[in-house]
Amino acid sequence: MNAPIPAIVLAGSRPGPDSLLTGSGVSTKALLPIAGQAMLVHVVKALRASPEVGAITILAQKSAELAAEPGLAGLADLHFADSGQGISSSLAAALPPGDDPLLVTTADNVLLTPTMIAEFLRGAEDSDVAVAMVERDTLLARYPQSKRTWLKFRGGWWSGANMFRLRGRRVLPLLDFWGRIERDRKKGLKIIAAFGPWLLIGALLRLFTIQQGVARAGLRFGLNAKVVPMPEPEACIDADKPADIELIEAIFAARRQGAIGQPL
Repeated sequence: MNAPIPAIVLAGSRPGPDSLLTGSGVSTKALLPIAGQAMLVHVVKALRASPEVGAITILAQKSAELAAEPGLAGLADLHFADSGQGISSSLAAALPPGDDPLLVTTADNVLLTPTMIAEFLRGAEDSDVAVAMVERDTLLARYPQSKRTWLKFRGGWWSGANMFRLRGRRVLPLLDFWGRIERDRKKGLKIIAAFGPWLLIGALLRLFTIQQGVARAGLRFGLNAKVVPMPEPEACIDADKPADIELIEAIFAARRQGAIGQPL
């Protein structure tokens, strides 16, 4: 049995105003209440309920503010650290020594469950970098109203599910590269083009699947990179927009009523 994997929750604020916080009475997105709890509490409780997850570190610009959140009181092996302004640089600074794996997720990944975590980690085994993704048909069959950013490849359109597995410090060159392009994280073609013209042309012409494309991109950094397809559509619904929060609230209500399985 593998040892529990440490986890990092990215809970910082991006530069500029956040429309989600207008009139909310909270100063940072991670503390925005959804279904009666701060976003961050939902995520940390899902991680803590997963037997595959060990120590949890929350990264944010003002981590002491998050540490004071009452919903996190009493949770075991929970740590807080101040981050920088960028995701990639913050992660690079937080990586453990050596090549031990690390699970990364975000504070707005509020629909996360222990089942999703277990499925992702099983699929990510033996990789240097793994990313959870959901195929468009999987999402729209259950939540046709959900709007996401899609990457188009042969065999499907894909959206990120805010879970990553990194093999320690061997991923530093990739994080350094990501730091130069993360401002375009919502622009699929710009992200693909940054890995070189061959990947962009292949994606535009649908010459390969997303699994093949990610594997080729990883080879640029000498890494075994893979996509882990997630069967749960909720895995790619994060709280980015007011419409997302409305949908997430409805999903939590359905979970409480045991009604998951019918389109919302």
